[in-house]
Parts: sequence; C-alpha cells; structure tokens
Amino acid sequence: MCLVIAFILSVLFLFVWVETSNEYNGFDWVVYLGTGCWFFWSILVLSAAGIMVAYTTLLLLLGFLLLWERIELNLHTSHKVFICLVVILCSFLLAVLSRFWKDKWLIAGLSLQIFAPFVHLSLITVMIIISWPLSICVARLESEVKVRRYRMADYEQEIQERCNVFQRLRALQIAAGLSFLIILLCLYLMPLGIYSPCILKKENLGPKPTLFGHRGAPMLAPENTMMSFEKAVELDVSGLETDIYLSFDSVPFLMHDYDLTRTTNIKEVLPSAAGNHTSNFNWTFLSTLNAGKWFLKHKPFFGMKPLSEADKRRAGNQSIPQLSELLALAKREQKIVIFDLFGPRPGHPLRNTFVRRVVKVILDSKIEQRLIFWLPGFDRDYVRFMAPGFQHVGRLWSIKDLTKHNITIINVDYKRLFYAGLRDYKEAKIYIHVYVINEPWLFSLAWCSSINSVTTDNIELLNQLSRPLFFMTPGFYMFMWLFLDIASAVIIGFVFCYNWIKEIKRERWLEAAASSGLLHSETITDITENNDASQQKPEVAPTSANLAPENMIELQKTEPKTENL
Repeated sequence: MCLVIAFILSVLFLFVWVETSNEYNGFDWVVYLGTGCWFFWSILVLSAAGIMVAYTTLLLLLGFLLLWERIELNLHTSHKVFICLVVILCSFLLAVLSRFWKDKWLIAGLSLQIFAPFVHLSLITVMIIISWPLSICVARLESEVKVRRYRMADYEQEIQERCNVFQRLRALQIAAGLSFLIILLCLYLMPLGIYSPCILKKENLGPKPTLFGHRGAPMLAPENTMMSFEKAVELDVSGLETDIYLSFDSVPFLMHDYDLTRTTNIKEVLPSAAGNHTSNFNWTFLSTLNAGKWFLKHKPFFGMKPLSEADKRRAGNQSIPQLSELLALAKREQKIVIFDLFGPRPGHPLRNTFVRRVVKVILDSKIEQRLIFWLPGFDRDYVRFMAPGFQHVGRLWSIKDLTKHNITIINVDYKRLFYAGLRDYKEAKIYIHVYVINEPWLFSLAWCSSINSVTTDNIELLNQLSRPLFFMTPGFYMFMWLFLDIASAVIIGFVFCYNWIKEIKRERWLEAAASSGLLHSETITDITENNDASQQKPEVAPTSANLAPENMIELQKTEPKTENL
C-alpha cells in the first residue's frame, strides 16, 4: 500500500509540475530572491519528480511481476526508507503548492481541457493492452475452481464449502472482470463529458492572437532595456509591455522590481542602498547603473539560444531606459504600449500626482493616443480628460462594471480568465488580452478560445505556430472516437474469447488425460500452477512400458502425446 501511495503521489506531483512549466521563470526568481542563489530550481524539482516516478514505477512493476508468479514482494530496508521519503516529500511539495501557489492547480485543470481528447484515446489503448493479462487471470481463476473440485476428497469438499473458497474465487473473478468492463464503458462514454476549446469547426477558429513582448524580448536581451524592446520589434510583435516607476526627481523609467538588486549592479556600486525602494533614487544615479550584466551571468530562461558576440557586448552595456525612449521607439514602429504604473512610496514628491506626470510625458512624445493601452486605474477621469484617445483597459471586472466605466478591453491573468466567465466577455464583445503565456499548448488554448492578444516572453516560438496544437474538427474526433471504441471492443472481445477457449481446451485435455489414468490429480495441479511446478517434485509421467493396453489406446487419442507431458 505504501508503494502504491508513493506511486500515485509522485505521478500527481509530476503531472502538476509539468503542466506549470509556463511559470518556471517566475518560480526560479522567487527562490532566488529568497535564497540569493541563482539556479534553475524549477528544472531541479522537475528532475526530482521524474526520478521519483521512475523509481516507484519500476518497483511497482517488479511487485506486479512477482505477484503474477505468486512470489511475495520482500523489499530491502533501504527501499522501504526511500518509499517513505517519496511519500513524505511529495506530500510536502503538494501541500506547499496548495498553500502558496494555488493557481498552479488551475493550470493543471486548463491542461485537461486541451489534452482530455488525447488522454481518452490513450486510455482506451491502455485498456486493450491490459485486457490480455486480465483475460488470462479470469480464465485461470475458472480453471482453479475446477482443479480444486477435482482434487478434493469428500471430507475436504465439506471443509472447503464451509470456508466458501469457491465463492471467493468466483467473487474475485467477477470483481476483476466487472471492474474492467465498467472502466471500459466509462471510457467509451467519456467524450460525452469532455469539453475542449480546440475541438471546433475550422470556420469557427478565430484569428491568431497578436503578441505583446513581455518587458520586450527577455529571452533575447535583458528585460526592460531598449535592446529588449528593439529585439521584440524585430520579431514583429504588435505591442510592447513594460513596468514604470518614477524617480525621486520625477523621471518615469522602466523597471519591474521594487528594488534594483535583481536586474542592475547596484550591489557593486552602492551596496548600502541596494534594498531601497526603486523610486527613492534620482535619475542621475539610476542612469549610471548597468542593467545587462546580470542577464549574461544568469541566463534567466532555461533553454535560451546562445547570443552572438555582438549581442553579448550590446547586452552587457545596457542601462535603465526612460519611458520617453520606449515611446519614441513605439511611435516610430507603430507599436501599442501597455504598462503597469507603480505609485511612489510616501514622502515622494509625486506621491499623489504621478499619473499626471506620466500622462504629460506620453503627450509630449507625440505618439498616437490610440497606441496607448492605459491600464492604471488611479485618477482615470483626469486621464480621459487629458488624453481622450487612450484605450482604457480594465482588469477581471464584471461586465456591468466594465460598461459603467466605458471600458471594452481587459488585461487579465490567463489562469483566472478561463474560470471567470470567458464566454460572457466574448458575448459582450470585450477585447481580451491575457498574460503571460509562453507554452505552445497554452497559446493554442488561447487561440481556440478566441483570445485577442497575449503577453509573452517566448516570442520566437509562438510566432512559428501556424495553427493551434491539438486542434481537430468535431467530425474527425467523432470518427476517431467511434472507430477506436469499435476496434477496441472487437480486439478485447477476441482476446477474452481466445484465452477462455484456450483454457477450456487445456482443461479438457487434462481431464481426458486424468480420466484415462495417465495423470494423477496432483500432476494436473502442477501443470496448472506453473510456479508451483518449479518448486515441487514432479510426478513420474507414465510411459508405454507400464500402461495397460486399454490405457495405451486412450493415450494415443489424447493431444499432445504423453511424451510431451
């Protein structure tokens, strides 16, 4: 039981962790900020989960094979310790996910929407494979009943009947066969309860979502630097996403974190102030910091393509850009700009007027107002008055609140959107923008769900997709469903009939041999129970030298011949 529990927990954790690969980068940075040591912790956890699954699977397979041969599974003490450790570790990790990253379970649920049709088809294939050993077991249980009855003397039959041995064997036979049949029928009917956005008609498939570069192109250049945004423009994104703070001397600049330790060299330049809030520094100091060396040192994304020597030199010399620099690039390339605006801390000179300062910088840049997706909610009336052309963006609000504020665009976390009335937003003609999507299967889910645009780190990979992954028409899926159901039913029926008939022929042959006096009842049992035959001393088979003439005739009628016995 401990081995089975360890297997189930390890598989569950591996499944959840594999499906949350879209969040690996954020997980690695969280651990880095907590430990101060950069490493691909997400890949380490993934490897550990894979090892635990492989280890428990091999032990479970070994245990199954031993039980098949009727040998007790006696694990070494070290294996018992490891199994207990697997149970404890997986339970702890799943508890941590449930406590601190509850949304990871939402991602696993979304993955089932994409993969459910293929899981259904795969499970039916597995049932076909399982049907062979199961049919042998069911047939052997039938033989076991008959052999036991044949061997019993009268007094033994009375004892066994009192103990209900035959009923137990029959119950085991029925339980095994009936359980298999129920599971198979459930799988046959499973498509009736499956909903997958990527099962739809071709004419109903919406256009490919447009891409917004998340802090530029952070897999090709240091995030929130001009090199990163220029790389994103080269990849032909539709929009640029960033984060804005205001310096103590009122200059809006691009930075995501509340301090400068992760993406600049402030620890080297001014270690005593490394933990200070980002908005507490003057621009004259911020402009001197290096914002690119960390990127070359850490290589923040697993599997990043190697940079050319020219790009390495360029990345190593990046600095923190002003908002005005990004606006100039967006104006020249006609790209949409969307950003999070973080308010200054108490004591900052722009504590209550930071929005007005940012609006002024945007208007001074002369960028077309339609290219600004205005996300900040603070002082929105002033923004509407000063810049009526800005496209105002809401969060995961109700349709009523969006209508009240005259907002037709939302920017939401994809994990929450699919569980919060996606259909209602589409029916209300709301423009839906989601963040942050890096995995092709998630992008395919967004595509099939008619999402308008997505923010991504992985621009190159998503650009290469010409159609959603796992996309199929309802007609094709129904054909695959019915074809596999019928084919599997025929195959499984044939397997059960074949093994049942084979066992019946075997029984008749043994009974004929026994009734002719060629075999003792113990010999029948030895032949029936192969593993016991290897451990018991076999009976001496009769030969033509010690048989009566009438038994010689019976011997010649039986197949195979006595010498083979």
